[in-house]
Amino acid sequence: MMLTMSISLYTSRIVLNTLGVKDFGIYNVVGGVVVLFSFLNNAMSIATQRFISFELGKNNIDETKRVFGMSMTIHICIVMFIILLAETGGLWFLNTQMNFPAERMKAVNWVYQFSLITTCIGIIQVPYYASIIAHEKMSFYAYIGMGEAIFKLLIAFILTHTSYDKLKLYSILTCLIAFCIFSFYKYYCNKKIQTSIYHFFWDQNLFKKILSFSGWSLTGGIVTVGATQGVNVLLNIFNGVVVNAAMGISNQVNGAIYGFVANFQSAFNPQIVKLYAVKKKEELERLICRAAKFSFLLLFLLAFPIILNIDFVLYIWLKKNVPYASTFCILIIFFSFIEALAAPLWTAIQATGNIKKYQLVLAPAIGLNVLLSYIFLKMKYSPEIVLEIKVLVNILCLGIRLYFIKNIINLYVFFREVLLRILYILILTLPLIFIFHYYEDGWKKLIISTVSFCFLMIFLIYFIGLNKMEKIFINKSLTKYLINKKQE
Repeated sequence: MMLTMSISLYTSRIVLNTLGVKDFGIYNVVGGVVVLFSFLNNAMSIATQRFISFELGKNNIDETKRVFGMSMTIHICIVMFIILLAETGGLWFLNTQMNFPAERMKAVNWVYQFSLITTCIGIIQVPYYASIIAHEKMSFYAYIGMGEAIFKLLIAFILTHTSYDKLKLYSILTCLIAFCIFSFYKYYCNKKIQTSIYHFFWDQNLFKKILSFSGWSLTGGIVTVGATQGVNVLLNIFNGVVVNAAMGISNQVNGAIYGFVANFQSAFNPQIVKLYAVKKKEELERLICRAAKFSFLLLFLLAFPIILNIDFVLYIWLKKNVPYASTFCILIIFFSFIEALAAPLWTAIQATGNIKKYQLVLAPAIGLNVLLSYIFLKMKYSPEIVLEIKVLVNILCLGIRLYFIKNIINLYVFFREVLLRILYILILTLPLIFIFHYYEDGWKKLIISTVSFCFLMIFLIYFIGLNKMEKIFINKSLTKYLINKKQE
């Protein structure tokens, strides 16, 4: 992940410098329009992972094969539906309602079509991805991540050595990468996971079972994707493509950092579902608490030095000034802090399969993002307001998830073992903000603040973040490692 993050950030800088701020903003917002049509896929992705993990937890191989086959058939139907929707209403919205430079409309439509193909490839890939995660084949998942980052770096270098329209070429090559990654997923699943070989399969009862779950997941999926991309569209309408470029940069930074946490979470997600399937409540509670706590602390360890040095980090990365980028980056990282805490909670809620009330309450809360953003942008507030709203709404959503998790875990234990320990660590790291506020931006501040913070965090995590059992485990593991080193 360290390699992937470094390559991703370097690639983003080359792409931004090569495309220019306006074309980078165009790609960010046009790709977002296509993602609007993938809301069905998001719901089905959650459903597929849940049902495969659930059946594996019960060691039911035949039913796992049936779930995979049914899921793939449904995903193919989703692709056909999204193509129909995107080539009608999507094209109309793109060409009549959005704000693009007139001379770039041809390139905009090229980006749209290839982004659509990329999205469709991603949809067909979901059952294979879900199967790999459910079977916990994490080494393959890691290699694919590194391979994808290297492919993207290659694209960046191609863009710098071509006279062809760079925005068009970028969308074509990105689509080509998506196809290659999909081919790797399919090949690996066919060779290594016998439950993931697709043959056309249809079972009315299983279809209804998956659809019942995904239908309510779809409610949240529509609102989540609509809120995310709807805010991008609002920023485009009220402020133009330069602000979309800033949003794209903040998403790149956050994606690179959160990638560590996302991969960490992909390892525990199937375990949560499997433990719920076999009704091991105490183990499930411990896993949820540890996953939430360590997800937050891992993200905090990576992100805090970047927050302290955001202007300098963006300068050495981009070599140019993009308006609003630094503030957007800080706010989107704050959003991810809350998301890191919440991820194990919603995974556990979805493991139950009973998500109707949860989605009916959560969806309107997430939808507040677009409504409030529109109101405040209409009142001429600065573009930063949309991400401030996003953070506050996510805090509200965390409260909703805690309410619905109360029947699965003991909330007192979660507050004591997770929230309280994190709060103590946050309070004790606050002095660093005041200390380094007076340092001049540069390499000296970046290095000293990062090293100081890392040493402080190691100390705080061990003495405050870990409970007694976790300290014993760490001590035994460290002792065993040192003994093995001496014997070597």
